[in-house]
Amino acid sequence: MLRYGEEIGMGENLRLKERDAIRTPMQWTNGRNGGFSTSERLVRPAIDKGPYGFDAVNVEEQLRRPGSLLRWMIELIRIRKECPAIGAGEWRILPTRSRHVLAVLYTRRDSAVLCLHNFDETPREVKLDLKMPSGGERLRSLFGNGESHGSAGRHRLRLEPLGYDWYRVG
Repeated sequence: MLRYGEEIGMGENLRLKERDAIRTPMQWTNGRNGGFSTSERLVRPAIDKGPYGFDAVNVEEQLRRPGSLLRWMIELIRIRKECPAIGAGEWRILPTRSRHVLAVLYTRRDSAVLCLHNFDETPREVKLDLKMPSGGERLRSLFGNGESHGSAGRHRLRLEPLGYDWYRVG
């Protein structure tokens, strides 16, 4: 039986009420209590053991590593903010002929963003027809993965297993 302060990782004591099983202090550094507090005892203890302990996972460490989850999320938020069509525009789901790939086209005024997501563990290729007033002949990856030039807005795009790409249209 786990006692207070003995949880090794998030979600390990599911007998805790409501969301307490997953609520742990933010791990800012590898210092005491993950840099969250200098208090002797926290209401919910910091994770101090195992692969998710504050020695291994903390904001300070994640910011130092270019490929970390935190750095990826910061970049994703930056790209999302550069694309107001995603939050304020109109959207439509495009047919992909694959139940594993979701294609959503967001449009706002003169800008458009295409978001593709492969939910399969194998690579997928899709053919899309971007019937747009501007034609949609050119797609530029927002993640720096290249471009696609399609004739009359028709594109053939490949997605890695569980992969995604977002494109600026035009």
